[in-house]
Amino acid sequence: MGINSERDVEANLQIGPTDRGMVRLFIEAQGIEVPMDFEPEEAEEIAEEIMAAAQAARAVSGR
Repeated sequence: MGINSERDVEANLQIGPTDRGMVRLFIEAQGIEVPMDFEPEEAEEIAEEIMAAAQAARAVSGR
């Protein structure tokens, strides 16, 4: 499975701060819960990667 492999799976994504000063990505799908905690600086790097991917996707799709 790779980034371009499609799957028919529904998932919920929640993003927010924890009470310990971390940023949590919380993914829930098919009864599985995956909490992923990041330092604020790491979360900012992830946000930058998401923005770059969105820009690249726009270039591919012509939007």
